[in-house]
Amino acid sequence: MRFKLYIIAFLITGLASAQVTFEAKVSKKKLGVNERLRIDFVMNKDGDNFNPPSFQNFTIVGGPSQAINNSWINGVRSYSKTYSYFLAPKKRGSFTIGQSSIEIDGETYKTLPVKIEVTAAVDKPKDPNDPNYIASKNIHLVAEVSKTNPYLNEAITVVYKLYISPNTGVETWRELDNPRYNDFWSQNINVKELKLVNSTYKGEDYRYVVLRKTVLYPQKTGKLNIEPLTLDIKVQVPTNRRNIFGDRQMRVVHRTVAAGNRTINVKPLPEQGKPLDFSGAVGDFNFEVVTNKSELKATEALQATVKVSGKGNLKLFELPKLTLPSSLEVYEPEHSEKVTTNLTGMRGNISDAYTIVPSYQGKYPIPQVSFSYFDLKSKTYKTLTSDEIVINVTEGPTSAVAGTTSAATNEGVAKQVIDPSGGQFSSFKTSTTLVSMETTHFFKTKLFWSLLLLPFLAIPLVIFIRHKKDERDNDIEGNKIRTASKLARKYLGEAKKVLGNKEAFYNAMERALHNYLKAKLKIETSDFSKDKIQQLLIEKSVKEETVVEFLELLTSCELARYTPFSNVEMQQDYDKAARVISAIDKQIK
Repeated sequence: MRFKLYIIAFLITGLASAQVTFEAKVSKKKLGVNERLRIDFVMNKDGDNFNPPSFQNFTIVGGPSQAINNSWINGVRSYSKTYSYFLAPKKRGSFTIGQSSIEIDGETYKTLPVKIEVTAAVDKPKDPNDPNYIASKNIHLVAEVSKTNPYLNEAITVVYKLYISPNTGVETWRELDNPRYNDFWSQNINVKELKLVNSTYKGEDYRYVVLRKTVLYPQKTGKLNIEPLTLDIKVQVPTNRRNIFGDRQMRVVHRTVAAGNRTINVKPLPEQGKPLDFSGAVGDFNFEVVTNKSELKATEALQATVKVSGKGNLKLFELPKLTLPSSLEVYEPEHSEKVTTNLTGMRGNISDAYTIVPSYQGKYPIPQVSFSYFDLKSKTYKTLTSDEIVINVTEGPTSAVAGTTSAATNEGVAKQVIDPSGGQFSSFKTSTTLVSMETTHFFKTKLFWSLLLLPFLAIPLVIFIRHKKDERDNDIEGNKIRTASKLARKYLGEAKKVLGNKEAFYNAMERALHNYLKAKLKIETSDFSKDKIQQLLIEKSVKEETVVEFLELLTSCELARYTPFSNVEMQQDYDKAARVISAIDKQIK
């Protein structure tokens, strides 16, 4: 009986050890947009054709790296194989890393999807052993707020400055996370030109560049949070190595920087002295009500404009309404805004234009209109009042109720239908020019005969094109050269698209040069060496200076992995590659 139990235990152990596992493990499931994520794909048996997920919404900053662990403990073999990636989130949100797959013993295994939550930037402790430590000491993103305790609807500005130490350089940057400015009305100010300005940061010499300017109008009182702007930056930091000229060599590292959260305390507007007609206007304003005419006929129309101009939250309050006698036909006002926004806030004017049509002759008053706002300079409420305007209607039907001019002001006067000729809008009449259209027939026209004969004229052209195509298809050697040349142009085109991205640019250009030579010299990649290239090009009657330029391009592609290249140098190498390929095409025999 004991022997049978041993056999059963042995079989269970063997089956358990033979079970294949393949899973995805992450270093954390919640991280800030300025942090890094490690993901390991682990299997307990060796496999082939590993396919990672797409890593959408993440940037691969390291990997894939491969590690194998094979050990024996108490006679039991333990095996694991791991593919590792280091990822940087592109933005905040909840994301899913999809399935990866691998083939083990002819079967396909897949990992389960992993959900990752990316939050706003978090404060990270500084590690002196981190390779990015030097960059973290030499580059800083700062959000400068013009005022931390504004009134409700008072303009404040946020200027984002990137501070760079004198011995550090910046290649490129991209925005990882934009502030959302909850509880603010916001508008970005266009930065037309990036200028490097000498300055100081925490008492040390620095340079800075203004990346973004934003105007904010708080819409709530109390403590409001301004979210951080987060950037991914390629930073050039100095190393202990020097070149042959004694200059210190630079190393490019990625650095994620955030401007940090800023809190402002928004004060409510005072209740003491607040007018009943106050609609939320804050700033320094002028107010007026004007009409385009003061005398007209009953068949005409006029416009009355209510206008507020000055500096303040012009887009964030309503204009006062006109109150007019019922004997006047009043249409919905046309709203207009002529407002510009700069670092001091909104400036300009807003207006409501009312179209008014009198029904009867008489004198019609447009009563006074008041407008109230909070003045930031005196920190008091001010009320502006327009003058009363009297409109004199000289001609037209008289009121059936009171046939005098004073009756025109009676609010109880019943409206009557006036002359239906439409003359009340005569002041808006426009002139129209009519153009006669002649009817023509298509049959037996020049276009008709041309379309009829076109198929017969195209037959010889089709035969010629078909003949040339057959000749081209039979030219096997020429087709190979043309295919390789198209491939070279394709890679040069890809290189042009990624100008500014050093690694991608020089990888694309190196592939273009390889494929071009494989077509022209008929050599395989295994035979590819600079000495052989030089020998074969010279044998093909290519000029020596052209050969030298070609070899220099290959050297640039190799050096790009270890030394920094500027955008100007990359553009020069691209132009040089196009010129050299064209020269070889003309010289080679």
